Amino acid sequence: MFAEYLVFDIETVPLDWDAFSPSQQEYLLRNLSTEEEIEKRKSELGLSPLTAQIACIGLLFIETDGDDEKTYLPVAYAVNNHFSYEQEELIETDSRRIYIVSEKKALEQFWKILKKHLDICLISFNGRNFDSPFLMLRSAILGIHPSRNLMDGTKYNYKYHIDLLDQFTFYQPTNYFSPTKRFNMDFYAHSFGVKSPKTEEINGTKVKEFFKEGKIIEIARYCIDDVVATWELFKKWKKTLQF
Repeated sequence: MFAEYLVFDIETVPLDWDAFSPSQQEYLLRNLSTEEEIEKRKSELGLSPLTAQIACIGLLFIETDGDDEKTYLPVAYAVNNHFSYEQEELIETDSRRIYIVSEKKALEQFWKILKKHLDICLISFNGRNFDSPFLMLRSAILGIHPSRNLMDGTKYNYKYHIDLLDQFTFYQPTNYFSPTKRFNMDFYAHSFGVKSPKTEEINGTKVKEFFKEGKIIEIARYCIDDVVATWELFKKWKKTLQF
């Protein structure tokens, strides 16, 4: 049976502290008294679309027909905050395509792809809990209307999206050790014999530092490696656990 899949992943970084109004800054640090508490709070800002921005969107498009699989060149939309909306730079190799653009343009390109492929099945790792709501809310903040409601459905029943973290925890994730304990992408990759996107050079915790240093290409490569690993992990799940 013919099917289309789009694997997606995002990398995010906190907004500059000066971008927040005095009242927002007060709200974010309310009831915090020590420098340790303040630094911890600031390190968490990259997780909310109201306090963070997109640094990169990674995409991998696949068509399958029975046992036949056609995998297209992975694409990343890497954000450079110094780029105007009109600016765009393409870096293409045999293994990937990286577009350097503004954040708004990266988001608009993502929604244009989904508009073109209305029934495409999305594949993600924790995308239902993080990537999807972040993309929708961040788009709204920038005045962009999403072409698809990525949060349609319920926590336990939603169409056209397979979140592998939901699948591997059977929709019952816990932080305690149990059969449904949630692990990070790197841990699942190693467990299932998939090449992990995490390296000594870069992982999710270093994206903020790399973005500040202007290492946009390195972030894009990491994001692309993430979607490739997610697809390989999906195939493991599909072969053994899909019913």
